[in-house]
Amino acid sequence: MKRNFVFLLAIVVLNACTAKESAKPVIAKNQEIEQKVEALLNRMTLEEKIGQMTQLTIDVLGEPETIYQGDFQLSEARMDTVFGVYKVGSILNTPGTIAQTREKWHEIISKIQEKSMEEIGIPCIYGLDQIHGSTYILDGTMFPQPLNMGATFNRSLVRKGGEITAYETKAGSVPWTFSPTLDLGRDPRWPRMWENYGEDAFVNAVMGREAVLGLQGDDPNKIGKEQIAVCLKHYMGYGVPFSGKDRTPAIISEQQLREKHFAPYLEAIRTGALSVMCNSGSVNGMPVHASYELLTEWLKEDLNWDGMIVTDWADINNLYTREKVAENKKEAIKLAINAGIDMAMEPYDWDFCILLKELVDEGEVKMSRINDAVRRVLRMKYRLGLFETPVYDTEDFPLFGSEEHAQVALEAAEESMVLLKNENDILPLADGKKILVTGPNANSMRTLNGGWSYTWQGKGADKFAAEHNTILEAFNEKFGDNNVVYQPGVTYNNAGEYWEENEPEIDKAVAAAYGVDVIFACIGENSYCETPGNLSDLTLSENQLNLVKALSKTGKPIVLVLNGGRPRVISEIEPLADAVVDIMLPGNYGSDALANLISGETNFSGKLPFSYPKAVNSLGSYDYKPSEHTGTMEGVYNYNAQMSFQWAFGYGLSYTGFEYENFSVDKTSFTAEDDLTFTVDVTNTGDRAGKESVLLFSSDLVASLTPDVRRLRAFKKIELQPGETKTVTLTLKGSDLAFVGKDGKWILEEGDFRIQTGDQVLDIACTKTKKWETPNI
Repeated sequence: MKRNFVFLLAIVVLNACTAKESAKPVIAKNQEIEQKVEALLNRMTLEEKIGQMTQLTIDVLGEPETIYQGDFQLSEARMDTVFGVYKVGSILNTPGTIAQTREKWHEIISKIQEKSMEEIGIPCIYGLDQIHGSTYILDGTMFPQPLNMGATFNRSLVRKGGEITAYETKAGSVPWTFSPTLDLGRDPRWPRMWENYGEDAFVNAVMGREAVLGLQGDDPNKIGKEQIAVCLKHYMGYGVPFSGKDRTPAIISEQQLREKHFAPYLEAIRTGALSVMCNSGSVNGMPVHASYELLTEWLKEDLNWDGMIVTDWADINNLYTREKVAENKKEAIKLAINAGIDMAMEPYDWDFCILLKELVDEGEVKMSRINDAVRRVLRMKYRLGLFETPVYDTEDFPLFGSEEHAQVALEAAEESMVLLKNENDILPLADGKKILVTGPNANSMRTLNGGWSYTWQGKGADKFAAEHNTILEAFNEKFGDNNVVYQPGVTYNNAGEYWEENEPEIDKAVAAAYGVDVIFACIGENSYCETPGNLSDLTLSENQLNLVKALSKTGKPIVLVLNGGRPRVISEIEPLADAVVDIMLPGNYGSDALANLISGETNFSGKLPFSYPKAVNSLGSYDYKPSEHTGTMEGVYNYNAQMSFQWAFGYGLSYTGFEYENFSVDKTSFTAEDDLTFTVDVTNTGDRAGKESVLLFSSDLVASLTPDVRRLRAFKKIELQPGETKTVTLTLKGSDLAFVGKDGKWILEEGDFRIQTGDQVLDIACTKTKKWETPNI
C-alpha cells in the first residue's frame, strides 16, 4: 500500500511539473541565442559560472582616494582580483553614489569590458538606478518621479519617458536599469512611495507595461542600440510594510498578494521584462529572498519565464543578520540560491563566490541550479547584444540632453501636477499680481527632484541641476522680478538629516506678505531615499504649519504648493488656503511647469494616484471594504468606522469643466469570455482647452468574499477644446472582473456589477460563474 501511494504521489508530482513546463513561455525562445548560451555554458568552469552570478558595486574597483573626489579611477589591481580571480559578471552603481558624465561612463565601462573579455571572455553587465530619467548620467534629461507619472494617467508619456531614458542611458554604454518600480504605494508612511505609480494595481500594471516597452522595446530577444534591459522591483509586497518603515515585514493575505500586488509584475513580465529584483523584507514571515514559492513557482514555473532574478543590496546577508532565517552567510546563500536567486548583489565582498563553490562541492546547492542561474544571466547578455557591442560611442546619441527631450519632460511635469483646491477661481493668477514666494521648498532643486537624483539621497541636485529653475526662479521669469518677493520663513538644514530645519524666521515672511497680493507657500519635504526617509509622523513639520498659520492672519490669499514624495497631513492648514496644488516630485522642469500652470498658459490635468490622508491615524486606499465605511448600527451604537480622505484617489481639478453623458455598454449581461465595450460622451463645458482622464470603476455588489467598494478597470486621457465633445470608448474583458477567492483561485461569480465613470452609472450582470484552475488568468 505504501509503495502504491509513493508511486501515485510521483505521478502527481510529475504531472504537475509537466503542466508547468508546458505553459507557453512569456518570452518566446530564440534558438540561436539558446544555442550560444549552451555552447558557452558547457565551456565554463564552476568558478566562472559562480562569477557570473555575482554583482559588485563600482567602488570595489576604484582607487580608494578617487571614489568621492569627482575624478574616479579604476584600480588595475582590484580589477585583476574581481575579474581575473573571481570572474565577476556584473557591476552596479555610480562611483561614490555621484553621477558621472557620459564621457566618464564611456571611459569606465570601456575599461571594465576590456578587462572582462580579457579575463573571462564574457562581457560584464552594468546596472544603474535610472529611476526618473538620467539619474546618474550628468546633463541628461530628468523626468518627474514615477508617482508623478502615475498622476498623468497618460500612457504615452510613460512610454516616451522610458524611450528617452533608455536612449540617454545607452549613451553612457550602460545596458541595464533597476527600474521600473512596481510596488503598490498604499502606505504613505513608506519612504519609497514616490518610486512607483501610486496605490492602484491596475495603474501600476498599465504604466509598468508602458515603461517596459519604452525602456526595453517590443522584442525582448533583441534589445536595440537605443534600448536597455529593465529590472522590475521590488518583487513583491514591499510597499505595504506593517510598520510603514522601509525594509520591514509585510502582512498580506494570499488573495491580496495574488490579485493586487502580483498584478503589475505579471503584466510587465508578460510584456517581456528581462529581470526582477526582490523585496528586501518578508511577506507573512517569509523573507522574499528565501521564498521558493514566490521566486521559482510564481515567477519562473507558473509563467515559464526565462529571465533573471537579482537580489537587492546585500540582502542575502540580511537573511542571517536581520531576518534570522539562517545562522550565517553560507546558509543564507544556500537558502537564496535554492529559492531561485540567480545573481547576488553583494555588493562589496567576493566571499559569495567562495562560499557558493563550497556549497556546490558539498552538494548543498545542485549543479543544475547553478547552470539554470547562469543560463539566465548569459541569456540576458546575449539578448542585449553585449557580446557584439559591449560599449557604444557617445557621439552616436546626438539627442542626449536635447531640447526635444526636455520638452517631453516639461509636458510630463505639467500633466502630473494636481490642482486640489481653487476657491473663487484664484487660479490662474491674474496679470500684474504681486507675489510672495515663501516656504522651504521655494528655492530648491533638491526638493523638486527627490532621491535618486545625481546622488542617492538627492543632495547633489542643487549643484548638478543649477542651470534649471527653482520655483522662485521660474516665477521670476514668468511673472517678472518686480512682481515677486522671496522670504522663505522656514528653511531646511541641508547638511543634516532630510527632516531637519533651521531656526525659523516666520516673522520676516509675515512682514513681506503685507506688501503682496497673493502668497505662494511652497511646503513639503526635503529629498530622501530608501530607509533614511523613514518617519514617525506624517503631519507636516511644526515650523511649516506655523508659517502658514501666521501668513493666514495677514488676510492675503494663500496658495499651498505641496512638494514631496508622499502626502503629508495638512488638515490643520488646508482650510486657511484658497488654493492647493500638489506638485509631488516633478523633476528639473517642474518649476517651469508650475509657472505655466499658475499663469494659465497651460491647464491642470493631473489626478491623484493615491488617497490623500486627512489624519495620521486614518490611512487607507480607495478600494477599501464596505465594512470600513459604516455609520450608526441601528438600535445599538455609533459604529464609528468611516473612511475619510483629505482628497480621494483620482481627484483633480481643472480650469475648465467636463460633463459626462450617454454612458452605455454593448452588453448588459456577460460571461468570463465576453468583451465589454463602454462608451461615454465627454464635453468640455468651459472656455479653456483641457485634458481629462476618463476613469472607469467597477463595483461587485455581492460576492463570496467581501468585495472592494470599487476598483479602477480602465482609463483614457483625452484633450478637448472649449465646447468640444468626444465619445470615449473603454473596453474590458469579462474576466477582468474576477477576483481571487477564499481557496486562492481566481473566480468570476454570477451576479450584479455597478460600473461608473464621472457621474454616470450603469448596471451589468454576470450570468455564469467561472473558476480558473491556473494560478493566473
